[in-house]
Amino acid sequence: MSGECFAYVRVSTVKQGEGVSLEAQREAINAFAERNNLSITKWFEEKETAAKSGRPVFSLVKELYAGKAAGLIIHKIDRSARNIADWAKIGELSDSGINIHFATESLDFKSCGGRLTADIQAVIAADYIRNLREETKKGLYGRLKQGIYPFKAPIGYLDTGAGNPKKIDPEKGHKVKEMFEAYARGEESMRSLVTKSTSLGLTSSTGNPLCKSSIETILSNPFYMGVIKIKRNGSVFSGIHEPLISAKLFNQVQRQRNSRTVRKNTKRFFTYRAVFKCAICKNGMIAERQKGHSYYRCHTQSCPSNTVREDALEDMLIEIFARAQIDERLIGKFEKSLEKRLNSSQPSFVKVNISKVEAALDRLTNALADGILSSETYTKKKEELELQKKELQEKQRDEANKSKQKVFVREFLELAKSLSQTYQNANPQEKACLVRNAFSNLFVKDKTLYFTRRDWMVFDGKDGGVLECAGERTRTSMGCPASS
Repeated sequence: MSGECFAYVRVSTVKQGEGVSLEAQREAINAFAERNNLSITKWFEEKETAAKSGRPVFSLVKELYAGKAAGLIIHKIDRSARNIADWAKIGELSDSGINIHFATESLDFKSCGGRLTADIQAVIAADYIRNLREETKKGLYGRLKQGIYPFKAPIGYLDTGAGNPKKIDPEKGHKVKEMFEAYARGEESMRSLVTKSTSLGLTSSTGNPLCKSSIETILSNPFYMGVIKIKRNGSVFSGIHEPLISAKLFNQVQRQRNSRTVRKNTKRFFTYRAVFKCAICKNGMIAERQKGHSYYRCHTQSCPSNTVREDALEDMLIEIFARAQIDERLIGKFEKSLEKRLNSSQPSFVKVNISKVEAALDRLTNALADGILSSETYTKKKEELELQKKELQEKQRDEANKSKQKVFVREFLELAKSLSQTYQNANPQEKACLVRNAFSNLFVKDKTLYFTRRDWMVFDGKDGGVLECAGERTRTSMGCPASS
């Protein structure tokens, strides 16, 4: 076994490993072994950084101590260890009787002079990697101060090369945004978002389905609203990449996450849960699912009222909204009020508030430098101010874009005039919201819907009175008490 040796080769990155570096090391080691009548019984190969100690490949140390080889051949000293801890392991191997060979360096590791020379070279290599690490940190910090995230893009964004801001992933970006919106509305829990992400086809960068911890990481990452936060030390920077969501939505999600009353996951979602009441006993209607259909029935089991299917309620509401419209007088008043506000020449206080936040950030930095604040308190307060600043900047952009607001409002008012079409195009949450805002005293009896309209609604151009609609359709006849 005296001539049997292990061989160890290493490159600092995977990218190097795909090139010629490993092959060149192998050739040099094989040539050294042949010249010195040594046989290589096992190769150990590593393709990751050596800046940290305890690398996985150093399992070879255990095998050498177990007597599975008499020596170890390494390409050169800076390939064996670039930190003092690993170099100490090499020295311990030599002290225990293991022969250490360097293929490209004529060092007698057993002599005092050779060992000293090797130690000096190892210290120089360790100093080099420390200096390289510090320079790398400086470069990363410089990018962060510029607002550029120098690490791998989070889910929903794409890398665009070194020195460039991340861009929104056209395939995953809108899916991540939908996750934020669903959680903010209280429709989903963290656990149910795992199922939702799978149904959306949202995966990690490796193509695997997202787990609960991944969802939590996404929803707590301010990067999506334009703020960079370094998790390791809590540092916060203002990013120059395009935000995927608004600061308002992000803060809403954080409040939802921190709230003890956040809605828990339910097995089924019903559009009109807690919307209608039984006209007989005045108790709420509860929802249930049977044979592929949603039904609503009185909460009181002894109540003689019948159940009603959700699609029957939908038919009745579509017919009601088809005969209803927003009071034109209210629309006119609203348009005039909005036009006056949008055309107002009064100075906005948003810019002033942004200046106040920036001044607070400066004072915060000075307080840290003077030792008044701890690093932990500084980091927490800075994050709060950066989030506040981001939300104010969004308001500033909105105010600067009043022309688009006018167009949007006019389009909204035109759409609102067709309540039936608006209702049919809405999602389940929007439908329930529209019904609550349009009617009060919503009761169901014998598959008939009774309600009181809100003041802003009129039927067939009438200001009030009774809507004569009962009996017009047998299956979905409707009754309506006098309007308030």
